[in-house]
Amino acid sequence: MDAADLERQARTLSGCIPSSLVAQLLELGHEREVELEAGRGDWFCALAWAHLLGERQQHERALEVLAPYLATGWWPAARARAELLEGWGRADEAITLCRPYAEAGDRPVLEFFARLLARHGRGVEAFALLRPGIEDWFLAEALVDVAGTAGLDEEAAALLEARIAAAVPACDDPDCARLRLEPSNAFPLLAAVRERQGRIQEAIALLGRRDSTSVNGRDALADLLAGHDRIEELRTYAASEYFGHAVQRLAEVLEERGDVEGAIAAYRTFAAASDGLWHVAVPLSRLLVRHGRSDEAIEVMRTLADRPGGAEDWIVHTLCTLYADHGRAHDALAYLDGLKARRDGREDWEFFRMRLPLMTRCGLLDEAVEQIRVRPEGDTWYAACSLSGLLATAGRAEEALAVLERHPAGTTSLRAGLLVDLGRIGEAVHVLRQRPQPEPADDPWADTGTYSTEPPF
Repeated sequence: MDAADLERQARTLSGCIPSSLVAQLLELGHEREVELEAGRGDWFCALAWAHLLGERQQHERALEVLAPYLATGWWPAARARAELLEGWGRADEAITLCRPYAEAGDRPVLEFFARLLARHGRGVEAFALLRPGIEDWFLAEALVDVAGTAGLDEEAAALLEARIAAAVPACDDPDCARLRLEPSNAFPLLAAVRERQGRIQEAIALLGRRDSTSVNGRDALADLLAGHDRIEELRTYAASEYFGHAVQRLAEVLEERGDVEGAIAAYRTFAAASDGLWHVAVPLSRLLVRHGRSDEAIEVMRTLADRPGGAEDWIVHTLCTLYADHGRAHDALAYLDGLKARRDGREDWEFFRMRLPLMTRCGLLDEAVEQIRVRPEGDTWYAACSLSGLLATAGRAEEALAVLERHPAGTTSLRAGLLVDLGRIGEAVHVLRQRPQPEPADDPWADTGTYSTEPPF
């Protein structure tokens, strides 16, 4: 066991038992197998087994499980041990354990260690640790959180204001309004500090100066307005915000207040604008479904799919799922038939794959199996995955396994899962413990002028 091998396990999920299958083994009562593999160097087994022992108050045994992994110097093992210690009320031990790693300066370690310190009354120390990294968006975010618990909001604000003052134009164009700002999230972070201080108008003004309005599908200004009950301002902002995240927040607030019709109207008004439906069709359809209006939800997604360029795979998949979830799998198949006809009888794999669960729901499993086998992709590993899934769902696990065994390189986890379901634990572990093939020397994404029908395309 060494740190490089453990890192490879965690990064590639190969040559080990993935966490999802570890959970499956434990749910089925195969604790002994998990314990054995933990002792043989399987990281995910060791992590799950240590947590299980900790839940049973067998703390020292849990630490013993992680000890060989910790001895490699691998940070995730140290973090796992620290989290266990903290959870058991032994925070000082966790801090002592992590400090040497933090002193090496690695940013994920710094962030974890600083938050650990702050959670246990050492916010001033945590702030000082993070302060030199103020130009890094990741560390700056942690610094602002730490400042809130340590009573250092003004100090954090001063650091961020200095960074904003030091920003320069992002390009040489005199009309360019964008800034090269480090950290890139300085405006929303400073706004968060001002909001904590009750200076809401300043926070709103700061968020108005952002380059990027939305992060991970959320808009900080919309959340701020909603959180302070400034609904009319939120309505005004939602009408102008392009991505639809502000109107989504408005609809959430209205739904929480029982004004479902108002939430639906907000979405429909936004959808009526140019390109608006692209941004809000999915949240609007989910809102309609939550309130028993599935036919309207289907109509929303179908309207989008029928627009020029609207029949993208994710849109059609959402539409077909809505049909199927509400007892209309036949209608979904009919839609796919129509789409195929409009494309001169051509149906790409992504769209064909949508047919398979629909055919199964309609009692056409054997027909679905046959259609996969005659497809041009019928001999590929990804077709084998789809076919095995159909067979397994129908209770034909042995057939599903036989399909996957024809493509051993690309189906390891699926084969192991089926073997576990069949009670063949030793075989499953053997499949997963096989070391992966060496990584190719050439970059598979490089443009070599040759193309393949196998993903990645």
